[in-house]
Amino acid sequence: MPELPEVEVSRQGISPYLQGQTLLNVIARQRQLRWWIPDEVVEQKQQPILSVTRRAKYLLIELPKGDIILHLGMSGHLKVLPTGTVAIKHDHIDFVLSGDKILRLNDTRRFGAVLWQDRGQVHPLLATLGPEPLSDKFNASHLNQAFAKRRTAVKQVLMDNHVVVGVGNIYANEALFKAGILPTKPANQVSIAQVAELAKQVKLILSAAIKQGGTTLKDFSAADGKPGYFAQELLVYGRGGENCVSCQSVLSDIKIGQRRTVFCPECQQ
Repeated sequence: MPELPEVEVSRQGISPYLQGQTLLNVIARQRQLRWWIPDEVVEQKQQPILSVTRRAKYLLIELPKGDIILHLGMSGHLKVLPTGTVAIKHDHIDFVLSGDKILRLNDTRRFGAVLWQDRGQVHPLLATLGPEPLSDKFNASHLNQAFAKRRTAVKQVLMDNHVVVGVGNIYANEALFKAGILPTKPANQVSIAQVAELAKQVKLILSAAIKQGGTTLKDFSAADGKPGYFAQELLVYGRGGENCVSCQSVLSDIKIGQRRTVFCPECQQ
């Protein structure tokens, strides 16, 4: 599933083609994705596009009356194409733009979503989300307060969108390794110093991943079709059974909350 850096890279890729343009029409070939595409989306015609923003893993196309909300699900991806490009299998929705372009969503598994929120309203999916990890609101103090209340494994708390948004499995593995924290450690037992280092590493790793175009593992590619290159920088994720880059110990590979978790039993305490 695309994580926050991949979604941000998609936003950066499509934004120059959308912002300041006009949404001329919406063509929905398949309205049943994870949820039914609401009428408010397909009724948008001749609407100026004010901005393209991101909240967690959701992209928001801002229009005068509200926002079209896009979620890529597990296999969805967006492409900007010339108007009239013939649709292929799983091309479910086109946003027809001025400038002879279309924004097309292709989603093989149909786990993605195209939703709507009225201007001045917040969609229920966005209403209870935690702070953005690259914002000032996400810091050691915030993380320490969240950890102090939880006995759950620190990795699960770090991946809780009510605590901080967008830290998915790949980047949680990497941040915990860089911070030297055992992912199975109860969150309320993580020291203040470790919490501060973890907050720092989350910001550094996500920023680096965005700069390198995200992490291509299976389905992800940017809006221009290019893969993300951060996969070459992964220190633990996907490397279970291999040697740790720091101490040469064999990396452990277990499941926490049904998610694959790779860590160094020597470097992470």
